[in-house]
Amino acid sequence: MNQIDLKGRTAVITGGARGIGYAVAERMLASGAAVILWDLDAQRLEQSRATLAAQGAVRTAALDITDEAQVAPAAAAAGAVDILVNSAGITGPNMKTWEYASKDFLAVQQVNLMGTFHCCKALVPGMMARDYGRIVNIASIAGKDGNPNAPAYSASKAAVIGLTKSLGKELAATGIRVNALTPAAAQTEMFAQMTQAHIDFMLSKIPMNRFVRVEEIAAMIAWMASEECSFTTGAVFDISGGRAVY
Repeated sequence: MNQIDLKGRTAVITGGARGIGYAVAERMLASGAAVILWDLDAQRLEQSRATLAAQGAVRTAALDITDEAQVAPAAAAAGAVDILVNSAGITGPNMKTWEYASKDFLAVQQVNLMGTFHCCKALVPGMMARDYGRIVNIASIAGKDGNPNAPAYSASKAAVIGLTKSLGKELAATGIRVNALTPAAAQTEMFAQMTQAHIDFMLSKIPMNRFVRVEEIAAMIAWMASEECSFTTGAVFDISGGRAVY
């Protein structure tokens, strides 16, 4: 494992109780950061905290990031935050756009887009006051390419990319860097939300012929969240096994 220096930094990781968020927490703890895990699942949060505590300083907050009234006090309680990783997300059902229930489409936007917006909105002012911050928004290759039978997810992740570019430009003259990551599919618990046909489709699009490992995603995020990522902002980093080449 390459050593990334995050000593003395504090990171908020949404969706941190499982999957990609949990892997990011592990990598950041190994790099010397303290982590604060935000997740909706209080029971799983406690399990994750207990498992990670031996590796470093871990705090948790159970909250719904779609509710701005919950995000604001959680941000205040977090104190000085140097790094924000927006990892929380849902896929929604797999079906054609014209078959999609509006309430299901909106539910995906609420978590993936509005949740990311709420967390950025709550934590950016503190970063601005200290003139330092690193924000990593986890989008998806679906936000670049668009996946058939996943219109809500594809649209939400494209919107996250747009939000990242806008916020990155707004903060470019400060010490805060805002970038997005577009992974191909990782075999996490989110697969339970998808049909097997959709999983097979996603694998068929990856030239490396395998799914990305959460540890690989966490490794790239660790650098994106470091002080060394100093002259890139509003950008999109690819980790799609060759699916996207731009």
